[in-house]
Amino acid sequence: MRNPVHPPVPGSDAAELLQKRALTGHERLDSLRLGMPEDIVGLRRLVRESWQRSATLQANPDVAEAPLAMDGDELEEYRRQHPLATIMPVIKKLLVQPSHDSGLLVAVGDDVGRLLWVDGDPVMQRRAEGMMFVAGADWSEASVGTSAPGTALALDRSIQISGAEHFKRSVHPWSCTAVPFHDPDSGAVLGVVDITGTETAVAAHTLSLVEATVAAAQAQLRIERLTLAAAVKDKPRRRSAAAASGHALYRNSLQLLGRDQALLSINGRTVSLSARHSEILAILSNHPAGLSAEDLCNQLYPGDGSAVTLRAEMVRLRKVMQELSPEAVPESRPYRLPVELLPDSGQVLSCLQRGAHRIALEIYKGGLLPRSVAPGVVQLRERVSHLLREALLSDGSVDSLLKYAELPEAKYDVDLRLAVLKLLPPRSPKRAAVVADLERIETEMTE
Repeated sequence: MRNPVHPPVPGSDAAELLQKRALTGHERLDSLRLGMPEDIVGLRRLVRESWQRSATLQANPDVAEAPLAMDGDELEEYRRQHPLATIMPVIKKLLVQPSHDSGLLVAVGDDVGRLLWVDGDPVMQRRAEGMMFVAGADWSEASVGTSAPGTALALDRSIQISGAEHFKRSVHPWSCTAVPFHDPDSGAVLGVVDITGTETAVAAHTLSLVEATVAAAQAQLRIERLTLAAAVKDKPRRRSAAAASGHALYRNSLQLLGRDQALLSINGRTVSLSARHSEILAILSNHPAGLSAEDLCNQLYPGDGSAVTLRAEMVRLRKVMQELSPEAVPESRPYRLPVELLPDSGQVLSCLQRGAHRIALEIYKGGLLPRSVAPGVVQLRERVSHLLREALLSDGSVDSLLKYAELPEAKYDVDLRLAVLKLLPPRSPKRAAVVADLERIETEMTE
């Protein structure tokens, strides 16, 4: 296979050749600034593309340590409230316990590549501290370049990275296998599970083991949620007790993209909001520190906003939130949300920041509250749309560009289609449809 998805069998001649080619590739990393040729030193395509993203994101291959994103009480509280905390017993039983004497480490990270738990062989743990492969460190592609955890999140698929395929040179003695962890209900990425160690960490059976463990953990999270839902139905107070215990089974979310009325989900309960309440939460979720009544009025009403009208809307919104989750009722002076609320627009921006354009496009269902004329919403809508389009035009694949072209906002985007034609081979069967689309645009624009 000329360009395999997975690295060759550890210890084989092909594996040795791959390492030599990767090391040679590191001597040419400066060429990445100008775009790397397709045939550079025989790298696997997914590795070559990851190196390109890493260089674009300005990850530094010569910095030995990953940056520490969280530590101490902040890390402990974040882990305690993360949905993955609930399934850690499954991870420990299936992966961590067998790894203690195997020369392997098991890491579980969040959806942006920050490691939350790192456990396993004590000797390997001490060695890994030298490159900051520790809880709280940021192992996204934007921070450390190509690695199994970061690249698995960037591509939203299982990944194995062997030795010198890592972008950061201090990681060359290590190999790793990582599998994304998806929410069993929504399908959103919640995090990643990784095995790191010697070359056995990229054996075929290692990938199967991690994928099976992730599947078991996702099923366990689903069971935990069903159990909680049944308990709450019987005795509603149990939901507050479960939340107080620190095990958050759900990620509170706000779906705004491609919708005129937002869907708000808190602690596993979902409600469809009115158009005005959708606008208020869209704005407040984008300002976690809160807004004064005057600032919120300015962002909410196109003309002169009335504070009296705003207060009336907030009273109605508080009633909705009270029924959904009392702890989520918005505060005043300033107006702010007391619980973390993850809007899908924020997920798109987070993915774009770390170079995960494909995942960003999957999340993006269209413009944010497309009919809203609230100034704050319009500004946020234009920002998300602009950044997504620019990212795809500068670094998107043909398939990603064609998928984006199907969105209503791209119906008359000539530059987008010209970019597709530049990327397509001269004899590609896809060219005819793109040319026909350009002709359609010209016809409709001149009528």
